[in-house]
Amino acid sequence: MAIQEILAAISDENRRKILQTLKNGKISSGDLAQEVGMTPQALSYHLAKLKKADLIYESKYKNFIYYELNLTVLDEAILWLGNLRGE
Repeated sequence: MAIQEILAAISDENRRKILQTLKNGKISSGDLAQEVGMTPQALSYHLAKLKKADLIYESKYKNFIYYELNLTVLDEAILWLGNLRGE
C-alpha cells in the first residue's frame, strides 16, 4: 500500500463523492457517472486515480464495467492513520 497515493486520491472532493457512492455496493460506470453528476470522461479520470491507489475494484460483465470499494486498502489506511495518532 502506498499511503501517499491513497491520501492523494482521497484529497479530491470528487473522488470522495465517488467513494461515498460506492459504499452502497457495486455499480456500473454509467450509473456511477449519473449518480455523482459527472461526464463519463471526468469520471474515467477520477476512477483511474482511485484504481492507482487500489481504493476500488473494477470488474467487467458483458459490455458493462462495474466498480466497488476495496475495503482492505481502506482498513489499512485507517490503521496507518490510527497508528500515526498513537492508537
